[in-house]
Amino acid sequence: MSRVSRLIGYALMAAAALLAVAMRRGAIESVGPFPVAAIALLVGMIGVMLVFTDLMVRGLYAQIDTAKRDAEATREREGE
Repeated sequence: MSRVSRLIGYALMAAAALLAVAMRRGAIESVGPFPVAAIALLVGMIGVMLVFTDLMVRGLYAQIDTAKRDAEATREREGE
């Protein structure tokens, strides 16, 4: 399993922060017909979603691996 989705999520969160800083300094007011705040919130939410999803899936896989190892150890003990 690749960590690319989490890295993309971090990049999107950084882009949202940069948009927010640019908006605060008055460098940019809108992106097309949309205000910068709306774009920053959307991009940031997508980034957070990718990061948390990746972390949750990795946690679930770790729990499954631990359960498999415990089951194999139990079978070995019962077989002896």
